[in-house]
Amino acid sequence: MKVGIIIYSQTGNTNSVARRLQEKLTAEGHTVGLEKVTITGEATPGSKDFQLNSTPEVEKYDAVVFGSPVQAFQLNPAMETYLEQIPTLAGKKTACFVTKRLPFHWTGGNQAVGKMKTICQTKGAEMVGSGIVVWSGAGREKAIEQCTENLTRMF
Repeated sequence: MKVGIIIYSQTGNTNSVARRLQEKLTAEGHTVGLEKVTITGEATPGSKDFQLNSTPEVEKYDAVVFGSPVQAFQLNPAMETYLEQIPTLAGKKTACFVTKRLPFHWTGGNQAVGKMKTICQTKGAEMVGSGIVVWSGAGREKAIEQCTENLTRMF
């Protein structure tokens, strides 16, 4: 299966998880593309003071995984804007994950994943899974391993 991992990463944490997922999916025999959404300006909560520079095309993939950081207890606006501009995800297995600093999923993780799922479903996606990686604390490696393992099993 041809799987696209499409991310927005500000600090490199989301990118790090995406690369681990790419390794696992490739080891399972999938062809995997890792692409980044890039912007000009600053994606801050409540602001649209940025422009999308890179908007990866999803049509070339059989399945897609979207990844983004949580920012101010919500989905980063750059990823939200990118997802909203995608014309369709009909017929595509789709998953998503977020990275975040605060330790509890209710401090933005659940909301961000929920927003990603809602947008993707309105585009016709078949949602197959999601994950939340808390970046701070001693459990980071375990969280990354669990998230990437769970998402790999979805495809």
